[in-house]
Amino acid sequence: MKSYFTSESVTKGHPDKVADQISDAILDALLKEDPYSRCAAETTVEKDHCHIMGEVTTKAHVDYSSIARETIKSIGYTDPSLGFSDQSEISVTLHTQSPDIALGVDSDGAGDQGLMFGYATDETESLMPLSLMLSRALTERLTFLRESKTLSWMEPDGKSQITLLYEDGVPVAVDTVVVSIQHKADMELEDLRMEVMEKVIKQTLPSSLLTDKTKYFINPTGRFVLGGPAADTGLTGRKIIVDTYGGHAHHGGGAFSGKDSTKVDRSASYAARNIASTIVKSGLYKKAEVQLSYAIGVKDPVSIHVDTFGVERIPEERLVKWIRNEWDLSPKGIIETFSLRDPVFSKTASSGHFGHAGFSWEKIDDKKVEHLLSIS
Repeated sequence: MKSYFTSESVTKGHPDKVADQISDAILDALLKEDPYSRCAAETTVEKDHCHIMGEVTTKAHVDYSSIARETIKSIGYTDPSLGFSDQSEISVTLHTQSPDIALGVDSDGAGDQGLMFGYATDETESLMPLSLMLSRALTERLTFLRESKTLSWMEPDGKSQITLLYEDGVPVAVDTVVVSIQHKADMELEDLRMEVMEKVIKQTLPSSLLTDKTKYFINPTGRFVLGGPAADTGLTGRKIIVDTYGGHAHHGGGAFSGKDSTKVDRSASYAARNIASTIVKSGLYKKAEVQLSYAIGVKDPVSIHVDTFGVERIPEERLVKWIRNEWDLSPKGIIETFSLRDPVFSKTASSGHFGHAGFSWEKIDDKKVEHLLSIS
């Protein structure tokens, strides 16, 4: 049976990703000075303006505007003629966390109610969906060629999209490639398309997956000069599918960036990913999805659900018992297990929160795998 599935990714200069990176840069700056900082920093960016809002309770003293400017500069928005740059106006209206929320967090409970999902699949070595990893590879390649000035006509904003053809649930070919990249006004469309094809697509996507039927859409509107926050307002947390599994898994709706790890939107999603990866790493299942749900102020998850997509080697009840035995899923336990008081979050904000080897929640404990195999 044939089927198709599409995932997208965006570059660091996409307006929503600019907002995510500013929010997480603020979080990291706070954690460097005060590891117990409480932070829910939201950022919005638009033409010639950046606004930072939300709740922060901390002993740290940081210059929020300077952090925003340095982040914007590092992304590549340094030319005021783009309509947004490190010289744009910045405003800040952060305030302290609600004492009512703090009541639950102070007792080591969850900082909010909600449901979080983790997912893993054996489609790739990173246990991530192939369509997302290919689209991500394209945007990372675009960013590399821009930052290295190999393609000097590129500007920071851009997107990619990959549609895979599946046969009997196995990805066999790339059906469609979409790349849109912001460019300088004097760049000819034919030259742009040729360079993206030769230096991005062909250098990134496995030739074994490209066929004579693969379709390519490169800057399909024909012009992408006005881009970034000057063209489209950006907001923290609006790329949650790009940040996670490219649409292959459920999503609880909570965003990650700018939130410290007492917020289970973030920390429990990382834990759920680690659990799902451990399940797939065992070899018992080709893919797995784990749902955790919490009540505000309550330490342990109120429910755990595991979906192994029709493969029932171990009853779900036994899988859930194994999970509860192997992981401390209280917010405090998750934070300690994955060292989430460290300032590690800026790296998550530009190219996805999962599938990167350097992240602590991507490391699989072999003993947990052995314990799972022992009950199978």
